[in-house]
Amino acid sequence: MAASFPETAISTERLLLRPLAEDDAPGLATMMADDLVLAWTDLPHPFTEAYAAELTRSLAPAHRAAGRGIVFAVTEHLTQRLVGLVELRNTDWRLRSTEISYVTASWARGEGYAPEAVLGVAQWLFEDRGFLRLEMRTAAGNTAAQQVAQKIGGISEGVLRSAWIVRGESGEVVEESRSDLILWSLLPEDLESPELHRDGWHGDHRYVLRD
Repeated sequence: MAASFPETAISTERLLLRPLAEDDAPGLATMMADDLVLAWTDLPHPFTEAYAAELTRSLAPAHRAAGRGIVFAVTEHLTQRLVGLVELRNTDWRLRSTEISYVTASWARGEGYAPEAVLGVAQWLFEDRGFLRLEMRTAAGNTAAQQVAQKIGGISEGVLRSAWIVRGESGEVVEESRSDLILWSLLPEDLESPELHRDGWHGDHRYVLRD
């Protein structure tokens, strides 16, 4: 039987990262109907409510059970509304390494939710699950995602040339073009960076498990 992540929830200062629920489907469909989500991710387009329901019911649970990763819904403590999605994928259990991707709802951008959520997952991975490496891949033009990687202490390791497809809409047509990817990594020792402590990313944003 393949190793897999436990079904759990992670709490940070402002956010709860939890398993997807079926009633998340309408919010997911609305969140993914956004030009930046279309441009920078490989999620299906259009991202319909039917696909969102399938994701919550079967795709995300199967992803976790097969040991490939885990999907978290990101919600606000204060309002319980869905503000993002975080996915771990391409997990290598022998190397104790995995890749993280994240989406933030258009109405929740600029609040620092993405770095808070990613940092909470990183702390959980390193401190609770014994992982030793977290990777992020950001399209060359996706400066917002690059800022998230920098804020949590990620180290840029290089460029994967022509390794991604960027999408955009022109009328009714989705146009695609190739893009470089920037490869970032985060190791347990990177979370002890003085810059992170100085900028307030430690202490105030510790994760708490909610099994």
